[in-house]
Amino acid sequence: MGAQHSHGHDHDHGAGNDRRLLWALALTLGFAAVEAVGGWLSGSLALLGDAGHMLTDSVSLGLAALAARVARKPPTTRHSFGLGRVEVLTALVNGVFMLAVVGGIAVAALERFAHPQEVAGGMVLVVAGLGLLVNLGAAWLLHGGEGLNVRGAMLHIMGDLLGSVAALTSGAVILLTGWMPIDPILSLLICALILFASFNLLREGLHVLMEGVPPHLDLPEVGRTLAAVEGVHSVHDLHIWVPDSGMTALSAHVVVQDLKDWEVLLDRLHNVLRREFNIEHATLQPEPLNKPLHHMTLDAAPHTGSTLE
Repeated sequence: MGAQHSHGHDHDHGAGNDRRLLWALALTLGFAAVEAVGGWLSGSLALLGDAGHMLTDSVSLGLAALAARVARKPPTTRHSFGLGRVEVLTALVNGVFMLAVVGGIAVAALERFAHPQEVAGGMVLVVAGLGLLVNLGAAWLLHGGEGLNVRGAMLHIMGDLLGSVAALTSGAVILLTGWMPIDPILSLLICALILFASFNLLREGLHVLMEGVPPHLDLPEVGRTLAAVEGVHSVHDLHIWVPDSGMTALSAHVVVQDLKDWEVLLDRLHNVLRREFNIEHATLQPEPLNKPLHHMTLDAAPHTGSTLE
């Protein structure tokens, strides 16, 4: 005897993510060419670095848009959860891609310290200002999207945004003071910020792929809450994981005092999971109280840990 509540993905929400990513891609790719020309003419490493960053981001946004489209495909007999996890894989690829971009910019910045070059501050100021507006527009487009895939794309846009701020500051300082080292210094600062964000994204993506419990949920607490429902004796074999970046799944064996009450009890347990933990996709297997158990169980007793029976 088992019951499972299956809830399909919100296709309108997925399509919304898709549109956001495509518009952000168009903005980013279009302005990357403008910044590349401006950086080459002005001699600004910060501007060239930001142009290269925006170009790689265009590739990443394209992958993210493709992943959002693939993730909307319905489940099949081969992929019973659908293809939503492709968004997590894309987020990981984007995170690794960003590490490579950071490495390239850092090497160029260190080289610039050894061999300083003249930078046309005025041109840098104008192009970087336009880049800042473009990146703000792309960030606004992605704001409100959900999932690791969109977060990975937003990470790239925020990196571009910071790059534009760095280039803008570099142009202003060079124009006002003529101090050239500010260009590679700000490039390295932006690299450090992007590096931190990339590691966070990679850590979260790997946690999903390893089927870890979502960070906002505490597995023992969920088990004790279920075990405290009237009619439930204990809970064991409790698992909580994320099939993809937009869904939380749960499975558990529920030891009940009377199997005749299971239909009513099942609805009660699903309501508790929705209300207390926002878990919509749960598979609960009932077991009679007198069945021998050799599992770790979570019951409603006032202790803080689990007991072995």
